[in-house]
Amino acid sequence: MPALGSMIRTLEQLAKDDVSSMGVLGRSIMHDNALTSRVLRVANSAIYNKGISQVTTVSRAAVVLGFDVIRNICITAKLLTSLLESKNMSESVYHRLLKLMANSFQSAMLTKMMLAEHDEELQEEAFIAALLYQLGESAFWSAAGQQADELDSLLNKCSDNMCRLTTTREYLGISFNQLTQGLARNWGLGELLMKSLVNPDARTPEVRTIFLANKLSDAMAGGEDSSAELQRRLQQCAELMQLTPGEFKKRLQYCLEDTQRLTTDYGAKVLMEYLPKNGVLNELASPPQYQIREPNISGLLEKLRQLTSLAQDKADFNQVIQIALLGMLDGIGLDRCAVLLLSPNRKRLQPRIALGDDAELMKQHFALEINEETQLLKYCLERQLPCWSGKNAPEFPPAGSLLQRTLPELGFLMAPLRVENKIIGIFYGDRANSNRDITQAEFDSFTHVAQLANLCFSLAFRSL
Repeated sequence: MPALGSMIRTLEQLAKDDVSSMGVLGRSIMHDNALTSRVLRVANSAIYNKGISQVTTVSRAAVVLGFDVIRNICITAKLLTSLLESKNMSESVYHRLLKLMANSFQSAMLTKMMLAEHDEELQEEAFIAALLYQLGESAFWSAAGQQADELDSLLNKCSDNMCRLTTTREYLGISFNQLTQGLARNWGLGELLMKSLVNPDARTPEVRTIFLANKLSDAMAGGEDSSAELQRRLQQCAELMQLTPGEFKKRLQYCLEDTQRLTTDYGAKVLMEYLPKNGVLNELASPPQYQIREPNISGLLEKLRQLTSLAQDKADFNQVIQIALLGMLDGIGLDRCAVLLLSPNRKRLQPRIALGDDAELMKQHFALEINEETQLLKYCLERQLPCWSGKNAPEFPPAGSLLQRTLPELGFLMAPLRVENKIIGIFYGDRANSNRDITQAEFDSFTHVAQLANLCFSLAFRSL
């Protein structure tokens, strides 16, 4: 904990010093090889690195992503490492600590998601405030030894939050919130964290968001006795963001998925089983209503005719993509479709254009890594062949564990996006929301549209 406090003070001093170079940030943590490695891994993750070239130094990452982002990645990585590597804890206390850390990390991710319409500086400050909101309790469980075992035994006998709060005060003489306040003052953790601790009922958007994100994370983790608390917190969060409960639930699902991925990038896989799963939301909040797009043969033929005409006119890239995706969406009857382009290092695919259900969310959150866990995707790119995963699909290589976790169970479609003989991305489509099967005829139509679009690209390229 002293090492963590020292590093946070250093980062805060750099943040206040306008003449500090980005190189000072790199030098301030470069002696910690494990921390540097984790920072770079997170900085190059799909959540932070939106298709830019891979960064290989902390100072370069700060230039590309911004000082505030890298500072927060450093603090998060160091906090997780410091607490996870604590020694001499009983199994029960360690379990309690992991659950608390997972809740804090999920709360921080929710806070940033809920403040997405605000400026980045506020998002980053609120992220750290939410992450450190329960720092005092985390520090106690990781460092208190025998006293932690004794209090853990007492709290295990409590059946509600009021009992746990009273028991903690009686045993420690203070609350965990007061302990966090003391650390926040001593370490200089920022005004926003202090405001959220001292006056959690304040109506300012950032303080209200931190409070609700913490309560929602706790409710999803089973911290309350009934689903009524989860329903109430979902409603409050939706109202704060001026969304319907169904729309908020959809954004929340993407946030839960991002949290799962980022936990791995931070090297904290041990927290995965303590993070809330999408299934916790299945019975709550009315899902958004989506249009069911039935296959439209005449509409599909019209888009194919338009693509044929564009092949002769040598149209631009975006025009071809727009018509091709409309053919897939409305002609084939998919729920959503997109063109995903390869990153400069060719290890990731991210949307360039998306159409259909939740298109904007798809552009912000959807990304596919290219590795051994995405075998079908590698097959599509390396063999330059369209692929299909689903109940009715012919024999293809297995999707791979990562695709199975992130893409619809009932299937998805992929086809290479090719200019001349160079693969620059893929066409993607699925029925993620309507849960309808994909047929062989629909896969053939998807392939036909993609091939005709690729022909347009190649002809346009030759005319340059």
